[in-house]
Amino acid sequence: MHILIVAERAKLPANGYGGLHRMVWGLAKALSDLGHKVSLLCARGSSCPFANVIWRDPSVPIAAQVPTGVDVVHFNAAPPDGFELPYVETIHGNFNKSFSHNAIFVSANHAARHGSSHYVYNGIDWDDPEYANPDLSPRASRRYHFLGKADWKVKNLAGAIAVAKSLPSGSTLDVIGGRRFSFHMGLRFTLSQRIKFHGMVAGERKSALLRQSSGLIFPVVWHEPFGLAVVESLYMGAPVFATPYGALPEIVTPEVGRLSDSRSQMVYDITHADFSPRVCHEYARDVFNARRMAMGYVAKYEKVINGEVLNPVLPAIKTSACESLVWKNE
Repeated sequence: MHILIVAERAKLPANGYGGLHRMVWGLAKALSDLGHKVSLLCARGSSCPFANVIWRDPSVPIAAQVPTGVDVVHFNAAPPDGFELPYVETIHGNFNKSFSHNAIFVSANHAARHGSSHYVYNGIDWDDPEYANPDLSPRASRRYHFLGKADWKVKNLAGAIAVAKSLPSGSTLDVIGGRRFSFHMGLRFTLSQRIKFHGMVAGERKSALLRQSSGLIFPVVWHEPFGLAVVESLYMGAPVFATPYGALPEIVTPEVGRLSDSRSQMVYDITHADFSPRVCHEYARDVFNARRMAMGYVAKYEKVINGEVLNPVLPAIKTSACESLVWKNE
């Protein structure tokens, strides 16, 4: 089939972290590898060796930029009103609004919280050089990491820092995705030299930090839609210590991590951890890869091409992203 993926604000390939960019790129590549024709409608300046690239012209309706012969259009934002071709829409975050009839979510929990049963797990192109050479040997270091947008309070960097400071002497926390000083949040939560801020990093620099980490500390206080940070950490051999919210109970199995809602329990779980980096890596490699994601979407594409409506009732938030979620700093 001929698939048009619309990511109109994304300049491809990804430059830096760019979670959505990486998902679109990995999906397009995997679909092409499966034998499908792929076109990308994305930001000016984009290029791609395995797909037909169309630069989005904001002055022209999206429907007028759809190439001839497209079988299905895959939006990563709301489709325009009255769009007539078969389409799906991936919902990547937590939004308090209704979505289209052909909305697809990124985990079972994410879908259920919107009254839907349609989801496809995100998958990563593990052939990307950023993920080369994971260290799968046993890790004896007391070096841990936090990976996420630290300016978002729901990511609970303060909780991660509290956990790290409660670990045995010599333990450190690498904060990937935030700096000690932020214009949004002011001076951060600690001046401790055990907490090391690295800002937004990608490529080999991020990989090096993950390779030497003994675990991701991820005490989020919202319903995580999926958890790219979790999957990336697992692939690089780091187990996950997180809260039991959103998709995390689906993704973090007992073989690769522990879930808890309190500082003391998370500290206990970390200090008594005995996880295999190889098991963590193989689990992420086999379950959350771009090919498997592409095959999941192909099944959805076939449904809408055949005239099926994925969600007869418009999906809308049933459980808010932060409702009744707690972090016990005790």
